[in-house]
Amino acid sequence: MSQQGAALQTYNNELVKCIEDLCGKRDELNRQIMVDEEEKNKLQNDIRILTEKLARVNESLARKMASRNEFDRTIAETETAYMKILESSQTLLNVLKREAGILAKPGELKSSGPATQPKDG
Repeated sequence: MSQQGAALQTYNNELVKCIEDLCGKRDELNRQIMVDEEEKNKLQNDIRILTEKLARVNESLARKMASRNEFDRTIAETETAYMKILESSQTLLNVLKREAGILAKPGELKSSGPATQPKDG
């Protein structure tokens, strides 16, 4: 019976040691879980901050792109109007040169006004 008691004591000691080892492993795992949870919370906060920053950048980008599109439209309209002014100026210059040529020739009639006759003296 004493051998059985000794064996039972040995089993009890081993069981207590195993339980202590498991508790130690659980405590270490719990410590790792807490570290990971802190890292997770930090990352989630970083994601929230970056998401807000991304939203602000996207809004700013959209406003700037709309402004750029407005500049492009204004520039295109201005260039078109400028080309029309250049064409009108060229046409006017051609008309003035033609009229000046007609007026410079003595004895010819002015093409756009009433005919003038030389006066007899």
